[in-house]
Amino acid sequence: MHDAIDPTAELPVAVRRRAAHLGEQGARWLAELPDRVAELRRQWSIEVVGAPLPGGTAAYVARARTRDGRDAILKIALPAPENAGQIRVLAAARGRGYVRLLAHDAGRHAMLQEALGPSMEDLAPAPEQAITALCATLAQAWTLPPDPAAPPAQDTEGVEDKAEQLARLVHRLWHGLGRPCPERVVARALRFAERRAAAADPARCVVVHGDPHPGNALRVPAPRAGAESGFVFVDPDGFRADPAYDLGVVLRDWCPELLAATDPPALARRYCRLLADSSGLPEDAVWEWGYLERVSSGLHCLDLGLTDLARPFLATAERLATS
Repeated sequence: MHDAIDPTAELPVAVRRRAAHLGEQGARWLAELPDRVAELRRQWSIEVVGAPLPGGTAAYVARARTRDGRDAILKIALPAPENAGQIRVLAAARGRGYVRLLAHDAGRHAMLQEALGPSMEDLAPAPEQAITALCATLAQAWTLPPDPAAPPAQDTEGVEDKAEQLARLVHRLWHGLGRPCPERVVARALRFAERRAAAADPARCVVVHGDPHPGNALRVPAPRAGAESGFVFVDPDGFRADPAYDLGVVLRDWCPELLAATDPPALARRYCRLLADSSGLPEDAVWEWGYLERVSSGLHCLDLGLTDLARPFLATAERLATS
């Protein structure tokens, strides 16, 4: 690590595009980032800050070392609505299923987090191993109680709201982007959204992570309480929903495996059964959330100009549209 690095010099392309998507607010975040890093270094006694880490999509993230020799991660999130609850969730979790917070500044959207090892995505275990570990980590994360100080929209949002939100997003983006995937794909996603909304049950809701893919599950460097799976999550969205929603996000991935399979629906169903069996949650709920997430994520990435991320989601959704 080096002591004087321009924090904007090596920002991931996805972070820059998300900042641009925010318009004037994103441009201001980029312009103020060097000063913000300097202020936080003084505030949190950070001796060294490294170059931005690759792979991020919604924040400046860099390795750091404090003056007392502790390794840490400095994170400054974009001022986007989906980032608003991260600090609250991580502070309330106290390391149960989540990265530990060493310090935070909500006004600057900034956190100093414990240093972790590689992500599950980088370690590339077999899908079945990854799914089992993700389910075990989610079981810890779901123990987070609702935050009484949370804004009402975050604390009371349930499965019906999330399903309807995704349905609106799919409908708007599909038309706005010139119908980039077959109509039957979108029709199936919207039908599943209706079913998930109709099945809404506030009593079953938990504070979900919201995006628990393998890239957001990082290995802990040493065994500790709250990380019995060997991994913890970073970057929570943190809203109340059916826990099967999180499992749907897990099922949404595995695009390379599905695209290479001779029978993609059969493989996807096998992953879905493993998720249901590992969690005790209904298989049909996991399947429907997974398909809805696959389509909505593909369209959302396409809207952000992240074509390489978008196409596998939409391609696999088309192959699963008749299953």
